[in-house]
Amino acid sequence: MKEQRKILVIDDDKNIFRILKMYLDKEGYDTYGAHNGEDGLLSFAENDPDLVILDIMLPKMDGWAVCREIRKTSDVPIIMLTAKGETFDKVLGLELGADDYLSKPFDPKELTARVKAVLRRLGRSESAEQLVSLEGLTINLDNYTVLLGDIELEMPPKEIELLYFLASHKNKVFTREQLLEQVWGFDFYGDSRTVDVHIKRIREKLGAEVEAWQIKTVWGVGYKFEVKA
Repeated sequence: MKEQRKILVIDDDKNIFRILKMYLDKEGYDTYGAHNGEDGLLSFAENDPDLVILDIMLPKMDGWAVCREIRKTSDVPIIMLTAKGETFDKVLGLELGADDYLSKPFDPKELTARVKAVLRRLGRSESAEQLVSLEGLTINLDNYTVLLGDIELEMPPKEIELLYFLASHKNKVFTREQLLEQVWGFDFYGDSRTVDVHIKRIREKLGAEVEAWQIKTVWGVGYKFEVKA
């Protein structure tokens, strides 16, 4: 029998937790919760979940701090819940290493769909060998590492997945919407700045790019990973 996927919901609103637990349990997940940031980290350490749903506004320790602590030791997927659709909240969450975000109020069915999409991507990355090697750059999704020369770069999972996707489709232009759908795994309705934030962070970490390749902005369209012949 296949082991249930475990989902940790960290949200101080117990009504939201009850609703999410009802929807997620119905889909066959093992759902449990914590109602402040400190208890959330303890529950994370004790239960080793497959995915975390994390509210930003939490007592004792906010969601940003919780996300930072989790990312020190784990690449577990994190979906953040933001209040009022604040762009700043969304951007900061993504920069800290969150995989996705959803603004309150939200439809539990949409959140459930995003949970499924994230876990499907996780399953694909675990089951297939995925490696891109270019001059001075190696991206390995088997162990989620990026090497620039002999130096391993520190990148959260979503940045690695986006870089891998672009580099494995060299010289092909993708719109932001296409990248959201392919890398995030769902039809995204919202701020396309999600992609821009990740591209900016990736470029900063790559630093002075090798002459043979570069992540290029195609104005009015999107991005491509350009490799010179």
